[in-house]
Amino acid sequence: MNKKSVMEIIFYDGQKDYNRKNLEALKIDLNKEIKRLKKEKNAVILAHYYQRPEIQEIADYVGDSLGLSEKAAETDADIIVFAGVHFMAETAKILNPDKKVVLPDLDAGCSLADSCPPSDFGKFVEAHPDHIVITYINCSAEIKAMTDIVCTSSNALKIVESIPEDQPIIFAPDRNLGKYIIQKTGRDMLLWDGSCIVHEAFCIDKLLDLYQKHPSAIIIAHPESEEHILKTARYIGSTSGMINYVKEHSQEEFIVATEAGILHKIKQEAPNAKLIPAPAKEDNSCACSECAYMKVNTLQKLYSCLLHESPQIDVPLPIRKKALIPIQRMLDLSK
Repeated sequence: MNKKSVMEIIFYDGQKDYNRKNLEALKIDLNKEIKRLKKEKNAVILAHYYQRPEIQEIADYVGDSLGLSEKAAETDADIIVFAGVHFMAETAKILNPDKKVVLPDLDAGCSLADSCPPSDFGKFVEAHPDHIVITYINCSAEIKAMTDIVCTSSNALKIVESIPEDQPIIFAPDRNLGKYIIQKTGRDMLLWDGSCIVHEAFCIDKLLDLYQKHPSAIIIAHPESEEHILKTARYIGSTSGMINYVKEHSQEEFIVATEAGILHKIKQEAPNAKLIPAPAKEDNSCACSECAYMKVNTLQKLYSCLLHESPQIDVPLPIRKKALIPIQRMLDLSK
């Protein structure tokens, strides 16, 4: 039995009244129990690349925001367990209003989504009525409901280039991704001033020092990173794009500038590649950049949410109907 998948947990049987003296800690093979519950409940587990390795291992599908949206749209499961953050589970619910969507921990939020409050963004949009609104999927359902079309880092360039050149564009909420798109397309977009604290955590001085120690390494970066980080990168792309790039150059050494959870999947796909996480500005346990929101989900919480089918994600009908339109437009353009 894999020690990583076995945890001592204490639970109460609702049918019995245990007293504390007689209560015993029961060893449960969480992987086995999750698989059993998944089969019994016709559930699917969707996980983002930034999740803990043990969650990626138990998931039915691991992907980036675009891939997860596509899988959520096509699933025939009755329950979607979304091992990611809140806006991702909201998107799954918008695409599957009749299915039960659960999130292991409601505290799994997103700093980028939080940087775009709906009330403020609504006033911003109203002040520029001639602009088409493109929002990065890393935002709340309320923001999507104010949007003309959603994008992900995988398809952002394609989405922007699909808009007529004479059409003014608002791009939100990530200013770094917006600046990158402007640089690549030449479009003059109006940017919302939001950002991801994880991708702004990389330290350029530490990165350059690290590169001096590994001069043959290839720097790859996510476009949510700051401009000075992107200037050092040989490859810039989404999480899935970064994985595929390493696979294509699997004998090389890489400095990886995105959330460190991606390293687990890269190691699986390109076991011969040498991977070095890009250093963060602040010292932490791994000297890399990790998303505390992504890591709040655990295997035990995943088991619990599948067992109790809670906490559930719901999106009010008026918001869901409006938000579905730009999400569906994105999915149609991505085919």
